[in-house]
Order: sequence, then C-alpha cells, then structure tokens
Amino acid sequence: MPDFPRLIKQVVEPQNVIEGAGVRLQRAFGPSRANPLDPFLLFDHFHFDNALEGPISGFPTHPHRGIETVSYILEGGVRHRDSLGHTGIIGAGDVQWMTSGRGILHEEMPKRGPDGVITGFQLWVNLPAAKKMVPPRYQEVNAQSIPTVQNEGIKVRVIAGTYEGVQGPVTEIAANPLYLDVQLKPGVEIVLPTPLGHTVMAYLFKGGGWFGVADGLRGSQVTAVHMVIFDDGDHMRVRAADDTVARFIVIAGAPFKEPIFPYGPFVMNSPEEIMQAFEDLRNGTFVKDSPI
Repeated sequence: MPDFPRLIKQVVEPQNVIEGAGVRLQRAFGPSRANPLDPFLLFDHFHFDNALEGPISGFPTHPHRGIETVSYILEGGVRHRDSLGHTGIIGAGDVQWMTSGRGILHEEMPKRGPDGVITGFQLWVNLPAAKKMVPPRYQEVNAQSIPTVQNEGIKVRVIAGTYEGVQGPVTEIAANPLYLDVQLKPGVEIVLPTPLGHTVMAYLFKGGGWFGVADGLRGSQVTAVHMVIFDDGDHMRVRAADDTVARFIVIAGAPFKEPIFPYGPFVMNSPEEIMQAFEDLRNGTFVKDSPI
C-alpha cells in the first residue's frame, strides 16, 4: 500500500500565447534553461469552439531537434506532413508521439470537426543527451487502440505507462512516461502510484476537485483550467468535487538531470549544439531527402 503521498507543490494558471501562424494557445509552461519540470519542456492547450471564427491558422513547416512532441486530440483533427514523407490526420481521440531526434521538418494544420470544434494538447518531452541525435520516428496511435479502464466512477484512457495493470500503446520512450486521460464522477477519488523521484503533474481542463488529498486532509481545491504540479511521493490522489465531473491529464516521467539549452524548436545541451542545428538548416544537412 502506498504510504508517501504527493502533496501540491504549485498550481499554475495557463497563459495565453500566440504561436505558428497566429494560433492562440493556453500554455501551462514552456522551455527554460532552469528546466524545473525535467523531463517535460512544454504543455499547450488549444481549443477553437466558435465555428464563425472562420479558417484556423496552424503551424506551417518548421524544424525540431532534440525533443519529442506529443499531440493528443480530443475534438476535431490536425492534418500533418513531414520531411520523412509522412502525411495524415490526427483525429479525435488519436495520439501522435513524434521523436524528432537529429532533425525533422513538419507542419501541423488544425481541422474543425463536424460540430466546428477543435480541442487538444501538445506536450514536449526532452531527450537525454545520448539520444538527441537518434533517427526521427513516430508512434501514431488511433483512438480505438488506446485502452480504457473503467471502475466505480473512474474512467482512464491509458496512452503511455501503466494503470491497473493495463499498458498504454506508446512504448520505448526514454523518460519512462505516464500519460493518462482521467475522468472522475462527482465525489469519486483516484489513487495513482507514481515512482519516487519522477516529475508528476495533472492538467485539469474540466470541472474541479481536490488534489493532494492525504491522511484525512482535503488537499488543494482546484478548478479548470489549471496545471497542478506535485511534490515527490509514491502516489497521487485526486477527488472530484461533489457537484461536478473532473477531467484531467496526468503526466509523469523520470528526469534526466542534464543541463539543457532551449532555443525555439530546438532543445539541446549546449549553445554550440544549437548553433550546429542552424548551420545544418542553412547548408541543407538538417534532414535528407525532404519532400517538403
């Protein structure tokens, strides 16, 4: 039985930012040299719910090196293509876990669903120095292949890591991540085991509840939309408020404890490696055989 509960370290209100070709996002955190949420670098929440807004701007062709980008779509879709020749749609309920490694060029263009809504998240996960220059690869997971565990008012989609013995489809990630989509009915509590020393957070995007419940204490009351960052421990607890459903993303992973140097779409370990990335872009060696 877990006995070292994670209490709340910080509750973060996302900030409005504009990225790409004018895309409005809510950003819970972004890359910094301080790297306080190692191995996680960025978490963005995008949502367009007014069909009268017209065409949605997206993210034209841009490079990445040294990181993994995780796109999870709840509603609508994102059309993507890249310098490896991949094209397709990330649809509602789908996940794309892209390892940029030594370098990739790609574009992401949001597409409205039948009801005119687009909702989703993007997470950036760092790569350790030893793997920053690995060949790029994708793990593209459709909604039907993501297992769902339901039990007594708890519904969990397991994208990466394990919950109640059920393994998510995303595997072989250096950070050994946990990525869950959790929904609690009013008044229901969930207890999630978490490895000691791992970074753990929860992004509450619907409803409200009590986070960090422990030893009869109710923890911190949080309402959507906020990122909850936990202190260390071997488990986390969340209880939905008595009058609302709570839905949140749980993210956890092992820190690499390496210095980083982020610059735009690149996250490397030194300024010299960033300069090399720009030099590779200039001389055409960033990627090979690019159709874009």
